[in-house]
Amino acid sequence: QVRLQESGGGLVQPGGSLRLSCVASGTIFSINTKAWYRQAPGKERELVAHISSGGSTSYADSVKGRFTISRDGVKTVYLQMKTLKPEDTAVYYCKWDANGMAYWGKGTLVTVSS
Repeated sequence: QVRLQESGGGLVQPGGSLRLSCVASGTIFSINTKAWYRQAPGKERELVAHISSGGSTSYADSVKGRFTISRDGVKTVYLQMKTLKPEDTAVYYCKWDANGMAYWGKGTLVTVSS
């Protein structure tokens, strides 16, 4: 029904920036919330940023002030990442709550290294 496709990951130097995109395809028939998660090697998957159906945002303490989640229409969500640190290295996943279900993307790898 709904498929999510992340893009924008890659290699970036510490202090750099990167913008991740998540585009949904399929039919969206309900108001949805969107979030970005990440999972670093050897660590549990964690919530990074969330945007509600009303546009309210929240962030993990580790990224607050550096990351920004935003929407473009009903099918696209971005994660603007600035002042990236090596500890931000992880696979980033887009998650949408829509149509009464949770949908996950396959993830995009972000590597922060000099």
